[in-house]
Amino acid sequence: MLRKFNPPGMGSSNMYHQGVEITSFQRMLFISGQVGVGSDGAPGKDIRQQTELAINNLYNILAAADMDANDIVKTTIYLTDENLLGAFMEAGASSLPSAPPATTLVIVKALASPDLLIEIEAVAAK
Repeated sequence: MLRKFNPPGMGSSNMYHQGVEITSFQRMLFISGQVGVGSDGAPGKDIRQQTELAINNLYNILAAADMDANDIVKTTIYLTDENLLGAFMEAGASSLPSAPPATTLVIVKALASPDLLIEIEAVAAK
């Protein structure tokens, strides 16, 4: 079971929680950074498509472990350009669980390939 926190006086968002407590679990899944590439290995054409692909890849791994988005307790998101933030949030908003996990977003100089704009890693518990 997960308890999510946004204490009074601290900023809150519909995109993340300030803290997530795992009150009981049997399994934890640590998911490597997922990038915006399709099954053919080709990156998406823009941040919106790469975001959708990265989230889809993440959800495929969760499904393989008999988990889903509601089991995610922490995500770390890497973007290569702060100007991509708005489009990333628009593209990802419909795919996020209704009670989002604890989240950290970092702007980085580059990812493993110059074509990649986003990478998302996660921890899930069930």
